Amino acid sequence: MAAPAFPSPAPSPARAAHPNIVVLLADDWGFSDVGAFGAEFATPNIDALARAGTRFSNFHVAGSCSPTRAMLITGVMNHRNGLGNMAATIPPEHAGKPGYDTVLNHRVVTMGEMARAAGYRTYLTGKWHLGKDRARLPGARGYDRAFSLADAGADNFEQRPIEGMYDKADWFEDGKPATLPKQHYSSHFIVDKMIDYIDGGAASGKPFLASVNFLANHIPVQAPDSDIARYRAMYRDGWTALREARAKRAAALGIVPEGTPMVTMATTRDWAKLDADERKAAARVMQAYAGMASAMDREIGRLVAHLKATGQYENTIFVFLSDNGPEPTNPYASLRNRIFLNLHYDTSLANIGRRNSLSAIGPGWASAAASPLAGYKFSAAEGGLRVPLIVAWPGHASVRAGAISNGFAHVTDIVPTLAELAGLPLPQGEWKGRRVEPVVGRSLVPMLKGAADSVHGDTPLGYELSGNAALFRGNYKLVRNLPPTGDGRWRLFDIAADPGETHDLAAEMPDRFATMQADYRAFARANGVLDMPPGYTADAQINAYAWEHQGKKRAIRLAAAAGGVLALLIGLVWAWRRRRRRARSWSLS
Repeated sequence: MAAPAFPSPAPSPARAAHPNIVVLLADDWGFSDVGAFGAEFATPNIDALARAGTRFSNFHVAGSCSPTRAMLITGVMNHRNGLGNMAATIPPEHAGKPGYDTVLNHRVVTMGEMARAAGYRTYLTGKWHLGKDRARLPGARGYDRAFSLADAGADNFEQRPIEGMYDKADWFEDGKPATLPKQHYSSHFIVDKMIDYIDGGAASGKPFLASVNFLANHIPVQAPDSDIARYRAMYRDGWTALREARAKRAAALGIVPEGTPMVTMATTRDWAKLDADERKAAARVMQAYAGMASAMDREIGRLVAHLKATGQYENTIFVFLSDNGPEPTNPYASLRNRIFLNLHYDTSLANIGRRNSLSAIGPGWASAAASPLAGYKFSAAEGGLRVPLIVAWPGHASVRAGAISNGFAHVTDIVPTLAELAGLPLPQGEWKGRRVEPVVGRSLVPMLKGAADSVHGDTPLGYELSGNAALFRGNYKLVRNLPPTGDGRWRLFDIAADPGETHDLAAEMPDRFATMQADYRAFARANGVLDMPPGYTADAQINAYAWEHQGKKRAIRLAAAAGGVLALLIGLVWAWRRRRRRARSWSLS
């Protein structure tokens, strides 16, 4: 890819006692959705950060957004920070149980609070999704200025919710309901706001923490027309061809081992068996997805260029990551959804990815976005949990430039890493006179310096969300996925040699298999993990949530409207028949 056209850096001011911190959080980007990790679409500005810093090829998050975001800003596991599950996916039996708050609890300290205590200005723009009451919005959790979306997602061109999930798009600025500009695009607006905040506090001389949380590439997949047009000649060969091409590029880049085997997900349809219209629509949505990613990358470039122009670039630590793997959900899979969405959006082929559309890449393209991994968002497979991570501190010896680290790393490691690099205070059981959860992540600084393959060694690290679970230990991963993404059986993989999870080692390594199962049970007990009720699936629970919070109300309103129309028609027929009877009686008389 062509190098980004950044302006030359301005002369650097005297280095501050603390570096600035910029966290760039992508939404639903798969493992190979960055050029520096194997993508075919253009991400030159993110790739420039990769060249300036270190890429992590074995970095893990949660299988869904809020649990990852909560771990990212606290360094505490999701069952201890309140995100044992999310509001849309929690079964009623678990609601309100310890660790299942569905919002960030008050027993943890956020990155914003830690940075503010160290004398930082603290800013957040974009998606929050960790609670929307006044005590849980960013301003109450350590951020001086924040323009945030409280929901899982929203429209990218207007202040509009995801129809069927929410009744409005809940944007807030500094704790108060906010209104978006009439003409905006989400990625551009989020960066604009952040630049305003950074410049607005510059006179203080304090360093800043800037948390930039993009909506890209969450559903609805939408991009400016020019960005979609950039890819109009691509993706006509389908998702399987793209999955294979990305796997080869990732291996050539050193991101995965050469010849990494892959599985074909059961949900991946045969491209050749799609009819011509299906292929056109599928290619178009992937063009929009690529355009959305490139539009986000351009905004990252604009932010970096601004920091260079103002002499702040070289004293800034950059962290880029995705919150989970790619989204496989197809909103049009059911007849009820299709009828509903056709009433609320322009679902024509020509409008895919544009204003007034609700587009999604579905499981076929999601398998390519996660290539060469198996699974995607919501699952505990590598495609759901392993995402790109880049850490850069340009020109600083603490972070190697152009390096790739293949050792295991986890999202809870980001807080202690930044704490060590930037001199932030870490809560270890107490914060400002109150008891809090201690940070459990480990600093990645030894890996950034090239002094260690992994900071976790052979220590077990457990994970669970909606019944999908994993236990990592060294190069090995114990994993279980419930239906519909799995069969509920535990399996064992060597994810260093076999990141595609193609060869189950459970029978070959019975002692390790048994030991890691015991490790998982210990993790589950220590973290209050609850078993899922019989028959539970995340998909069914999401549909139930949508029905309870939106579908039922809309159905009642529709029924009331239909009843009114029917009553009007009955009244008109009655009046017409009465007039006819009168007319007859007059003619007879």
